[in-house]
Amino acid sequence: MSAKVLFVTNGHGEIAIARRIADEIRHAPAASTEHLALVGTAFGNADFVAVGPQRDMPSGGLVAMGNVRAFLRDVGAGFVGFWFAGRRFLQHARGRYDVVVAVGDVYCLFMALAARTPVVFVGTAKSAYVAGYGPTERRIMRRAKDVFVRDALTADILRGYGIAAQSGNVIADLARSGERFPWQAQTRIVVLPGSRQTAYANAANIGAVLAVVRASREIEIAISIAPGIDEKRMLQAVATPARPWTGPLGALFADATLAIGQAGTANEAAAAAGLPVIALAHRDGAREDWYRMRQRKLLDGALAMVSADPARAAADLTALLDDAPRRAEMAAIGRARMGEPGASARIARAVLELARA
Repeated sequence: MSAKVLFVTNGHGEIAIARRIADEIRHAPAASTEHLALVGTAFGNADFVAVGPQRDMPSGGLVAMGNVRAFLRDVGAGFVGFWFAGRRFLQHARGRYDVVVAVGDVYCLFMALAARTPVVFVGTAKSAYVAGYGPTERRIMRRAKDVFVRDALTADILRGYGIAAQSGNVIADLARSGERFPWQAQTRIVVLPGSRQTAYANAANIGAVLAVVRASREIEIAISIAPGIDEKRMLQAVATPARPWTGPLGALFADATLAIGQAGTANEAAAAAGLPVIALAHRDGAREDWYRMRQRKLLDGALAMVSADPARAAADLTALLDDAPRRAEMAAIGRARMGEPGASARIARAVLELARA
């Protein structure tokens, strides 16, 4: 019996998570996967076919926490028409798919439910460690056939509200790979600038820090180039010798010393792999943005925030490189917070069982 599955995502990191689950689903005979991106352009291929409308938005999907200015920029870029086009696509999807998998926040689930097809929800945006799901979100979640959230604590709380949630953090799977990046030096630093257009500025800020570190010690730098990011422009932005990498994150993390990044999912995947993670504070001294605050709470001691000033940040980074016990402690915290790998296979089994029920 065949199984045709539609993934709906609303974020760049969520696309990577969806693709990982889709890879597991396609191990089954006669299983196929397609993908509708509510945020950004889809990075599909012959096995993970992009369908429906596609458009990049200025916010890159980060319009939470009352960010009215970002939302208005999206509206000016055509968000309303794009939203209606996506909604129409989903409303006409009934009968075309056996299961729809929503990967992202509850808004993504709300949109996926328009397909009037059994829906599996993979909740990536919230954790009880940061902020739990509210009453309206839980009401929508009850309409999903299966619910997977990122940690056991969040799942336990949802079960207390009568939602049969399971824990399953696919980010831990993104941190694993059979490939290996060809590291050469003893001190190996991974740069994670992100996947949105802000990645170039992030790379420039990180590169300024690493240039100071490099002046006093030998380090090897590898920079992750996300889909949709221009490699040449990224290497120019970082402005210190770095080797580009477009392959799986897990290959880059294996045998690395630490990661420095302003990313979302990639920072968390590094923590799951047992890498200490460093992030830079705002250059202008503004209060910490909501996303980094959320990530700090989520990763706890696995993530260290340092000054945006290159000299001060370089001093903190150098101190961490010289402090093996602290790095080991950060690694242990990251693995504990992000959970064990294997969630993508478990979610894929649930999707296939639902498709063939």
